[in-house]
Amino acid sequence: MAVIVKYVVERNGEEKMTFTSKSEADAYDKMLDMADDMFALLSESDLFEDEAKQEELSMFLAQKREQVLVALGAKKAKPAPKAKAVKPEVVADEQQQDAA
Repeated sequence: MAVIVKYVVERNGEEKMTFTSKSEADAYDKMLDMADDMFALLSESDLFEDEAKQEELSMFLAQKREQVLVALGAKKAKPAPKAKAVKPEVVADEQQQDAA
């Protein structure tokens, strides 16, 4: 018999998501907290009459947290990975082989 540990994220008595890792469950729970906070902030404006759209935007912003922080200037963007340079010797060797 196998023992399986599951971490369930629950909100208001409703099961939202199940994870096999505690860290993943905690990260998802934190994201839901951020979405709730965003929803409350967006509720202060008159931009949204449709509560579903407001909820969608709140979830989107919470999911894109890192990019939102960069856009607001609260965090620096991570540098893009550098492309590996091709050694000139290798290219020259390949050209010589093609010529032969």
